Amino acid sequence: MSRVGKKPISVPEKTKITYDQGVLTVEGPKGTLTRSIHPDVNLEIGESQLLVTVRRNDKKTKALWGTTRAQVANMVTGVSSGFERVLEINGIGYRAELKGNSIELHLGYSHPIYFELPEGVHAAVDKGSIRLSGIDKERLGFAASSIRQMRPPEPYKGKGVKYAEELVQRKAGKTAK
Repeated sequence: MSRVGKKPISVPEKTKITYDQGVLTVEGPKGTLTRSIHPDVNLEIGESQLLVTVRRNDKKTKALWGTTRAQVANMVTGVSSGFERVLEINGIGYRAELKGNSIELHLGYSHPIYFELPEGVHAAVDKGSIRLSGIDKERLGFAASSIRQMRPPEPYKGKGVKYAEELVQRKAGKTAK
């Protein structure tokens, strides 16, 4: 039995949920999200909570149960309060600029890198940090991961792009004995 899947999802007052023919739509103050739900998973919508159940009891369906519950919970949280990821840029000459719907990154290469933001993801650039926000946790995480992959933090000087909550394991250089 799935420990995650059997937990009910609390639905805030201003959030409206509709489930019709395998398509779940969640509307809230921040926007609307839509996702198709696997046919082996069923949603029971109450007044203030949502329950995810399964139609069969095999291994694949149990795996889908917890995953679907987590995705639906992220949808409800996203449309009601939203998500945010903060990236830090460390290194001399490393910087970012917001230009329309893209971010221009100077990360020590001979050329600037232009990253086009996906639909529904918004960015704010401060000195040394990029703040990404949006209602879809999956798109937001993918955008943050893509920016981080352009120059991951290196262990000797800590230069590169890292998540704000990430700890970089630092190494001693050649001179350390």
